[in-house]
Order: sequence, then C-alpha cells, then structure tokens
Amino acid sequence: MLDWTGPLPHNKRKPHPPPPPPPVSPPTPLKPRPSRIKSNPVIKRRKKNPKMQAATIHHQPHLRLRHRLPPTTAAPSRRPTSIRMGLRDDGPSLAIVGVTGAVGQEFLSVLSDRDFPYSSIRMLASRRSAGRRFTFEEREYVIEELTPDSFEGVDVALFSAGGSVSREFGPVAAAKGAVVVDNSSAFRMVPGVPLVIPEVNPEAMDGVRIGNGAIVANPNCSTIICLMAATPLHRVAKVTRMVVDTYQAASGAGAAAMEELELQTREVLEGKKPTCKIFSQQYAFNLFSHNSALQSNGYNEEEMKLVNETRKIWSDNDIKVTPTCIRVPVMRAHAESIKLQFEKPLDENTAREILSNAAGLVVIDDRATNSFPTPLKVSNKDDIAVGRIRRDLSTDGDYGLSIFVCGDQIRKGAALNAVQIAEMLL
Repeated sequence: MLDWTGPLPHNKRKPHPPPPPPPVSPPTPLKPRPSRIKSNPVIKRRKKNPKMQAATIHHQPHLRLRHRLPPTTAAPSRRPTSIRMGLRDDGPSLAIVGVTGAVGQEFLSVLSDRDFPYSSIRMLASRRSAGRRFTFEEREYVIEELTPDSFEGVDVALFSAGGSVSREFGPVAAAKGAVVVDNSSAFRMVPGVPLVIPEVNPEAMDGVRIGNGAIVANPNCSTIICLMAATPLHRVAKVTRMVVDTYQAASGAGAAAMEELELQTREVLEGKKPTCKIFSQQYAFNLFSHNSALQSNGYNEEEMKLVNETRKIWSDNDIKVTPTCIRVPVMRAHAESIKLQFEKPLDENTAREILSNAAGLVVIDDRATNSFPTPLKVSNKDDIAVGRIRRDLSTDGDYGLSIFVCGDQIRKGAALNAVQIAEMLL
C-alpha cells in the first residue's frame, strides 16, 4: 500500500497561484510497528527497482495494478539508497520453484527486502518458461526447467508451483539434502511434516537443519492470517471455539484470477458479458462461496483446511472451528471476521493490549473515527492488522471476543511466512 500524503500548507507570505483542490482523503495508512521477527519495508515501486526488474516476467498483474494509482498518492520509496546485496559466499544455496507465478515473484521480493543471505539461486519453472531471462539484485538469471536434477547442491528450496509439482519434486529435493519449504497443501497434514507459522509455533522446527533434507509446510493463507491474531489470545485464555468468516481476494487463486477480475471489471463497466475462465461465474461486482470442492459434510476444502491446520498448529484436536469462506472481488489481501470463545475470561481491553504487543500484528481499532483494518491498508504490508476488538454479546461475561483481521495473502499469507521459515535455518 502506498503512503498517503496530503497537499503542503499554502504559504501566504509568498504570492503564487492557488493550490489545486486537495484529493479526497483516503484511508489511514497502516503504521509500521517494531516486530520481534525481522521485518522490512515493502518494495513500493518494484518495476523501477534496479535490484529486481520483474517487469521482464510478464505474468504479474499484482505488481502492475499498484502503478495505476494517481501520482499524487505516491510516497518516496522507503528502501535505502545504498544497494543491499544478499549474495555472499557463506550463504545457503537457494532454489525458487514456480518463480514466474505471483507467489514465486513475491519470494524474490521478500528475499530482497529482508536481505536474505544466499550463495546462489536457481530460478525454476515449467518447460514453457525455461530460457527466459530476468534480473534480480543486479544479476541476470536464466529460468531453468524444473527436473529431478535441479536440486543438486541446493540447501533451501522454496516451492510454490501447486500440489502436484510439490508431491513429485518435494521428496526428490529433500532426498538430495535440501530443506523444502512448500507453499502448497501437499504435505500440510502429513504426520511428521512441520506445519509452521514462525510467530505461532516455532518449536515445530526443532531438529530441522540445513544439510539434513526435510520438508516443511507453509499453512494455508487463511489459516496464517487467522492464527496470527488468535494465538496471542489463545496463549492467555485458551480458545475453545472459533467461528471464522473469511473474505478472500483474487490473489488467493493466483495471478490469472487477478487478471480475470481486472478484465471482468472493465467488461462489466463497458456493458459487455464478463469473461469467466478461472471462475465459473461473474466475479466482478459479486461475491460467492469459495470455489474449492465441497465435502460430504457441506464444508468446502478451503474451510476444512482452516479446521485441520488450526488443530495441527495448536496441537489441539479438541479445538472447535467452524469457518465459512467467501470469495470477494478484492485484488489482494484477505479479511476475516473471527469470534473466539475462551476457557478463561478475557476482557477486550486486556485483549487489545495483548494484540498490540504481539509480533507481526498491528492494531487498527479507532472507534472514534470508525477506522479499522481493510484490505487496502494491508496490501503489500508484512504485518497482519486486527481491529473491531469487542466483547461477544452472545456469550456470558468475558468468555468471548469478536475481532476483524486483514492480511496480505501473497505476503504474510504465503511468501513472507515461507522466507521466515527459511530464516529459522540460518
């Protein structure tokens, strides 16, 4: 998200033409807060960043969209003027599997933002992308076709190419000694495979080391965003039941879905029939139940991921979770309405203080100005935003709270969480 700035004050002592009318006041920007886990500003204008000329990878609507904002909203880049190089002889060797996709490109952005050390990077993708060239951190790379031989000498492999690719090549990479951090659902519920959110259950990484091949699973985006907010409260009062309603952006379905939402929006505004290829129904100006497959219990796959992954991450099979996942016509960043019931009483003021001090969270909860988390406030941000913190009136006493949470699905919901897992190996 770009920082919003208003017009400079008019200096009445020096005559000059009247200033242009001020722009409509936009939402309050997300204020960065120190985090116990390393956090860096996001790339604001990635196309102009000499460290990563991602414009040469053409399937990136999630990057292009930000440059269409009016120029008056653009703030100077927060990135330092000196060039930070992650390339170093003593760093681990990396492989990025699915580098041309939305999350694959975000892997590179996060690695650069956080100055992740590496001695080499292999850029891996499908055969149709092999041979393409692009520049990352002032070095030119050629995309290689993913094969079983791609992982020779690789220490850490970041995967985001879909479950079938992960199931085929993840064990191959681990057998060759790489630590695989997989963003798909392929291994999340496999016994013995750590399912990790670094701020939530870092102990799950015990025993995972560079040099000893292993697979570590990245949780689903909606689970990460939910548990980032719920876990600090769970540690104090123990959550016994969660009701979670998610409002999920196009980014969760990949770059092609983001392109389709943009295309449909133009088509509907022009009075044309919307193109429906990724989704079976109109997405623009509409919302619908999440498009994952329905199960025999009436819940869809996305909803059951939240149920099962929460139980695994919290090591609690008794926790009651009932989710409803909705796809909304938002380009990037998910929102979630979460109702929590506790074993011990927890009042809203104490909860607000707990959340304010939690790593990776920022509280936006200003009732006086009706300012709360929104997808726009967290887009391209690392932290998860939480607000609407209030007592659940349907429960007795202080045994229930309702909160509203927003998080960037591509960032903390996928790429950032994976890179943070890799950082735990250093």
